[in-house]
Parts: sequence; C-alpha cells; structure tokens
Amino acid sequence: MDPITIFAIAWLLPPILLLILWLRARAAKNRAEKRITEAEVTAESLKEKYAPITSVEDEVSTLRDTATEIQKQIEKTRSTYSEKRATLKMIEQQVAIYDEKLSFAELGVYEPHFEFNDADEFKQEIKRIRDGQKAMISAKTSTLCPTDWEMNGSRAKGQTMINRQTRLTMRAFNNECEAAIANTRWNNVNAMEKRILNAAKQIDKANESMNVRISGQYVSLKLDELHATHEYRERLKMEKENRAEMARAEREEKKLLAEAEAAEREEERYQKLLDKARSEAGVDESRIAELEAALAEAHTTSERARAMAEMTKSGYVYIISNIGSFGEDVVKIGLTRRLEPDDRVKELGDASVPFRFDTHAMIYSDEAPALENALHKEFANRRVNASNMRKEFFRVGLQEVEEAVKRLAPSASFFTDREAQEWHETLSRRKEELKDMARPSDEFPEAI
Repeated sequence: MDPITIFAIAWLLPPILLLILWLRARAAKNRAEKRITEAEVTAESLKEKYAPITSVEDEVSTLRDTATEIQKQIEKTRSTYSEKRATLKMIEQQVAIYDEKLSFAELGVYEPHFEFNDADEFKQEIKRIRDGQKAMISAKTSTLCPTDWEMNGSRAKGQTMINRQTRLTMRAFNNECEAAIANTRWNNVNAMEKRILNAAKQIDKANESMNVRISGQYVSLKLDELHATHEYRERLKMEKENRAEMARAEREEKKLLAEAEAAEREEERYQKLLDKARSEAGVDESRIAELEAALAEAHTTSERARAMAEMTKSGYVYIISNIGSFGEDVVKIGLTRRLEPDDRVKELGDASVPFRFDTHAMIYSDEAPALENALHKEFANRRVNASNMRKEFFRVGLQEVEEAVKRLAPSASFFTDREAQEWHETLSRRKEELKDMARPSDEFPEAI
C-alpha cells in the first residue's frame, strides 16, 4: 500500500470512529428516552390504578378523627346524663307549678259573702233568699215592662200577652240559675256568676222588642242564692272535717287515759316487786337497786302520763320534713298529745306518703297549742295550702325554723340533719339504673 493511501486512511479514521461513537450514543439516548417515556406511562397508569387506595386511606384517616370526636362527645354526654335528667325534671316541675298557678289565676279567688258560724244559719239564709224571690214573682216585680201594650185596641189583651211573656222569661231564667247553682263547685263559682249574669243579659236581649227585662233586684237575689249555697256546701265540708278532727282528738284523749292507767299499773307492779324483795331475806342488793331504778322510771312515766291526761294544753309540738315526698324546703309543724309522740310521726309517714318523715324537733310544752300557733304565725305567708289551715305544711328552710324555735322555745333541741334513708337509697338505685342505661350499646357508635 502506498504512503498516500495510508495517510488518507489515517486521516479519515478518527472522524469515522467519532461518527460511530456518536451514532452509538444517540441510539443509547433514544433507548433511554424511550424507557423514560415508558416508565412515565407506567407510573401514570399505576397512579391512576392506585388513586382510589390513596383516597380510601384519606377517608379512613378522616373517619378515625370523626370517630374519636364522637367518642369524646358520647363520654361527655354519658357523664352529664343524670344532671341533665335532673335539670329536666326540675324544669317540668316548675312548668307544672306555673300551669297550676295560671289555672287558678284564671279561676279567680272567691271571696265569702256571708259571715255565718254554722251550716244551719246558711240554710236559713238560703230559705230567706228563696222566699224573697217568690215574693217578687207573686208581686210581679221580678220583671219590668214600662210600656203599656195594647192588642187589637185592648190593654187587657196587651197585659195578658206581657204576663205570658213574663212567665216564659221567669221559667227560662230560673232554669238557667238552677242549673248554675246545682253545678257550682269551689273552682267555678266565678264562672257560674257570669253564667247567671249572661243568661239575664241574653233573655233581656230576646225580650227587647217587647221592652221586657228581668229586675236587677231579682238577679241579685239569684246571685245571693248561688253564693249562699256554695258557702253552705263548703261549711258542711268544714264541719265534717272538724267532726273528724274532734273524733281523732277524742281517740287520742282516750288513749292518753289508757296509757296513764297502764303506767300507774306498771308503777304499782314494780312497787310490789320491790316491797317483796325487801321483805325477803338474802335478796341480792343489786336486785333491789335494779328494782328501785325500774320503779323510779315507771314513776316518772306515770307522772308524765297522768299530767298529759289531766292537762288539755300539754303536749308535743313536732317539726318534721320529708325531702323525698315534698322537697328540701317543706316542713310540717304540728301538735300531738300522745305519750309517745314518735308514734304520731310514724303514723304520718305510713301509707299516705312514699317516704318516712325526719324529725327535727319534738318540743314538750304545758302550753303546746300556744307554741304551735306561734310557730304557725311565724310562717303564715309560707303555707303550702292557704285554704285549709289544718294542713300544717310550710315552704320554709330548716335554718329559719331553727331560728324561730330558739326564740320561742330556747331550751328545745333542734336537729337539722336529714337521714332520709329510704330517699337516699332510692336515689342510689336510680343512679345505678342510669349508669346501666348509659353503658355502650348499639345506639352509641364506637371509635374505629
């Protein structure tokens, strides 16, 4: 090979090698770009494929947070459930009280019109009122007709027409009044008054064309009959209650006498036993001392029983409460002449109320009625029942009652503690029931 050819080959060989290297690098780049594109396509495909999984994970995380919040709310609700129920119950009670007050406000307060002392006086007054009505009807003054009517030119026929209309008027009005009086009760007296007045007004309106109207005096007599009849019925109820109270007092009196006699017999029995023990030889001195102590106690009991049986004003003034039945600020201030005054408290807490009473004071006094009356006057405006004075319940706190007792009976003991065992046991049972109700169940979602 000649030198020129060799030189040409040597001169062309580097560019050829560079070209080959460039072509190989370009091919490698194209392959790399292709792989990158394929990888990007694959990545996009995988991203689209697994996108729901990512969304689900986000939702799961959100649900977990929500469930945790719900669980906290459930725990908070459970912890305050009993308090909310107690608050709701108190609100319901207040609403009931306001409804009752509103109801009575609508009924109005009846003011007595007569001041008789017994039912017989009311009966006589009712008879006098009815006799007055009959006299007015007989005298034809129960209705008024200032117009001299003529019929076919005849005044006599016109008067006959007026007389007939008057009889119809009296029959209609009297029937309405009789119905009102017969249906009168303590809670509708004012309504029955309006019924009588409205009946007179409507009948007068119907007779307007004939200028006939009912006399105002006759209407007043009907209202007097309504009032007297109502107060007569209330007096009968009061006298019945008084007789029942007198019978109870008489039974208590007989019981006191029986207790006094029994105490005297017990004292005599111990006296005989002591005399016999002293007369016998060799009797233990401790036995004699025991009999002497028993005799002294029996003597004290006998003296007290005899004094209470002989003294009509002696007795015990008791102050008791019943938080389960009436609430915290209601007390009963009463009097008993029983030798064992606690028997009266037990009797009051028998089947008539759901829980037993707590005794805060049991004050013996030779002037028990005066002490009881003084305590009643202290809280006269706090009476739960302002209509029946024998219902001796007062809406007042124990602290105020204690202060009044210290003023009126300084030596008396007063206890502010409320045992209320049955009430507290009932509350505990209710709380356990509420806890059982508040335990997790299907109604409350658990945290995820």
